[in-house]
Amino acid sequence: MIKLFSESLKSELESKLELIPVQRNDSVLYAEHAMKIMIEGLEKLKSFSLKYKFKNKVEEIRFFREIKPQFASNLIYYNEIYNIETNKPFGSKKAIRKYYNNELTKLVSFFNDNLEFYKYYRTGNRCLDIKYFVRGEYDIKMTLDSFYFQADQKFTTSHDYKVAQILANDLIKKFLEEKLESMNSNYTALASLNKKQKWTGSKVELIELIYALHTEGVINNGTSGLKEVTSFFESAFEIDLGQFHRVFLEIRNRKSERTKFLNTLKNKLIIRMDNADEN
Repeated sequence: MIKLFSESLKSELESKLELIPVQRNDSVLYAEHAMKIMIEGLEKLKSFSLKYKFKNKVEEIRFFREIKPQFASNLIYYNEIYNIETNKPFGSKKAIRKYYNNELTKLVSFFNDNLEFYKYYRTGNRCLDIKYFVRGEYDIKMTLDSFYFQADQKFTTSHDYKVAQILANDLIKKFLEEKLESMNSNYTALASLNKKQKWTGSKVELIELIYALHTEGVINNGTSGLKEVTSFFESAFEIDLGQFHRVFLEIRNRKSERTKFLNTLKNKLIIRMDNADEN
């Protein structure tokens, strides 16, 4: 029951994130809106879990080791991105690059400070799960964060927040590395193109294609968010897709062919193959 609720809630939050009306590449505004959505989602998860009676400790462990950290990590991530970007210094690329590198160093420090638990979690070890992920079973000797003693004990175990931090740090690391990479035009794929490519189809067709690629998970093994993928295509083709999520709603509401452009691509490719076979 709680697994189904969390999956439904996760889908709901992802849909809300897609509807955030901010300009592309404005990570501060996006993070600000995203935090509000994630806080609301975490409150819903908490409310449900407090009323729910876990069947056994196995289910409770699964919730605090796997489910809750997924939601908490997103809140931590967007909060950190907001702080990183709002505290970013004005100045040369060198100064900004140094700033981002310092933020990466902080992640390394967290890793070093929690090395033992990192190894436990990353290797899929389960021998201490009852201590780590069952409420009220904490061990004062197990490097507890002061945060734990201030949190609601009915919705917190000794290490579920630490798992959330680990997951968030993975996302933060990726964000910082992408920022650093984008600052060096010599290493971007766009800079290496001899001739810029322009999208000469309609914006609706491009949005249909982007949603299809994102749904299939063929970009970065499906780890890139829809906004990330859309921003990449906007940058690559120097096009502004605006409120692309609203266009997608119009595509969904088509009375005839919902995947009109994809169907056209398929049919024309088949014709090209057939012509090649005849030659």
